[in-house]
Amino acid sequence: MATTKASEDVFKGILTSLPNPDGGEHGKFYNLPALNDPRIDRLPYSIRILLESAIRNCDNFKVTKNDVELIMDWKNSSTKQTEIPFMPARVLLQDATGVPALVDLASMRDAMKNLGSDPNKISPLVPVELVIDHSIQVDLARSDDALEANMEFEFHRNRERFGFLKWGSSAFENMLVVPPGSGIVHQARYIHHLCSCCVIGTLTQKWRFDFICR
Repeated sequence: MATTKASEDVFKGILTSLPNPDGGEHGKFYNLPALNDPRIDRLPYSIRILLESAIRNCDNFKVTKNDVELIMDWKNSSTKQTEIPFMPARVLLQDATGVPALVDLASMRDAMKNLGSDPNKISPLVPVELVIDHSIQVDLARSDDALEANMEFEFHRNRERFGFLKWGSSAFENMLVVPPGSGIVHQARYIHHLCSCCVIGTLTQKWRFDFICR
């Protein structure tokens, strides 16, 4: 859900330039060693990723300094039922999990409207890619037009669902719906194209997958 981003950058003191060999800089990053906290070196790499994300998004509104401290103190807080914020760069969904998520967002918009508020305030906080796959069936085979015919059957069977997803692609900010016939969510080259630093996704075979790329 969309919120107003606070302007405070709590950890701007460790924001470091990444120099470009040809001059200038590639960008900036939050330099964790600059915190001079010995606990960082003992953190698993996966927890360091959570720590960097919390520091980068820390505004004492969505993410607080206490949240950062809980992650930093992972050795002690990991044994407790502690909730910590996580702001991935993107969320990747396929239709089996994406449709229920879109239904939830639509329901929240209805609730906002019934309360007399602006329903357009309900949108994903981070970019979401929803890939429509797993719908096609083989009704026709061994012919030159098999693919086109099977896709036509697919659109006929899923007309209501596809119509709802098409509405969602234009109704919400930060949401891209990849239409049928564009490829399935498992295709590595497609995932690599979507990646931006850190992605969290959902699959039918597994609860989720996480990965890091450049």
